[in-house]
Amino acid sequence: MFNKILIANRGEIALRVIRTCKEMGIKTVAVYSTADRDSLHVRFADEAVCIGPPSSKDSYLKISSIIAAAEITNADAIHPGYGFLSENATFSKVCKENGIKFIGASPEMIDSMGDKSSAKQTMRDAGVPTIPGSDGLIESLEHAKELAVGIVYPVILKATAGGGGKGMRVVNSEDEMESAWEMVKREAGAAFGNDGIYMEKFVVEPRHIEIQIAGDQYGKACHLSERDCSIQRRHQKLVEETPSPYMTPELRERMGEAAIKAALAVGYEGVGTVEFLVDKDRNFYFMEMNTRIQVEHTITEEVIDYDLVKEQIKLAAGEPISGRNYYPTMHAIQCRINAEDPYKNFMPSPGKITDYHCPGGHGVRIDAHAYAGYVIPPFYDSMISKLITVAQTREEAIAKMQRALDEYIIEGIKTTIPFHQKLMKDEKFRSGDFTTKFLEDWTM
Repeated sequence: MFNKILIANRGEIALRVIRTCKEMGIKTVAVYSTADRDSLHVRFADEAVCIGPPSSKDSYLKISSIIAAAEITNADAIHPGYGFLSENATFSKVCKENGIKFIGASPEMIDSMGDKSSAKQTMRDAGVPTIPGSDGLIESLEHAKELAVGIVYPVILKATAGGGGKGMRVVNSEDEMESAWEMVKREAGAAFGNDGIYMEKFVVEPRHIEIQIAGDQYGKACHLSERDCSIQRRHQKLVEETPSPYMTPELRERMGEAAIKAALAVGYEGVGTVEFLVDKDRNFYFMEMNTRIQVEHTITEEVIDYDLVKEQIKLAAGEPISGRNYYPTMHAIQCRINAEDPYKNFMPSPGKITDYHCPGGHGVRIDAHAYAGYVIPPFYDSMISKLITVAQTREEAIAKMQRALDEYIIEGIKTTIPFHQKLMKDEKFRSGDFTTKFLEDWTM
């Protein structure tokens, strides 16, 4: 087992990893930018190293600074959390070259799954259902128009190196193709340094359902059931739950088997997620594989009593998995509490938190790094915390979430708490009858 782990991240996920490390008797190193010197992950780690100014590219994305911090503190492993360098093949490779264990996927695995075009072909070869689309990248605008005729509109153009909802446009007819093509090319080049594009059939009325997986160094893989992430805005998840209200036992088995096939196809090691789109007839299609811990891992932990960060660390240290598949025995919901104003089109609201009170009670969990007096910086993701409730049934989990949201006090800035309060009362949401398009016609 590792002696000391450096957490190459910030905020609530850094604090989350520190907590598990302490329980395992592993020393921790926090890294931080000058904007995060007062963050709780800095306070609760055994050691802390400043790695640069507020800009991510000069701090949390600067590989040389993070490796230097690991070396001067004698850390023998690095946990990347999610976002930043968590799916960066170069970072994984540099860690290996410097004799530091990267608690995540190998460079080869990240490369194979990070390029969405090649990932799709890998899944096809493994017998995992995929969305009809282009074989590889599209060569030109004319090529795109030809392909769309065969696939049949509507189609979606996607950046091969994309993620987080960036670099994708739905095209409903040939008249829209040229402007969509130019937009995706431009956005992909600017955001990812790679303007390669592929095309897929656009699935109408889809659910976004993902399967949690784990794999060890000995060729074994298992799944830990599903999460429904269909409540999203501009491809950004806002609410997640498990089990999915759309799932049937038969569909759960088939999707679980497909996720394990996906993991075995790439020799997956660690904790990750296979994401699927599920259509109105419950046909499911591979979308992507995330080779890291997910923001929403919390709800899986709650319904199967399983510390996924601990499992990540154990797998990275060479311990085997049992090979057993896990299924939810309760129902959990997570609301992402962001520093955004839902009444002003979710405009970011950085600033100082003047008053802060967390909800509590049975079945309520908060993963947060905020406190009264803490300043939400404008340089990073706007997430303040994750509020999770767990109960015997979905109805009880929603009722518990309503109560917890009413107790949650964050003053001094605008937050998404009012949005979640309204959503929990929405009859369509409460019935479980929603798709990824749910919020398109929904207003505060």
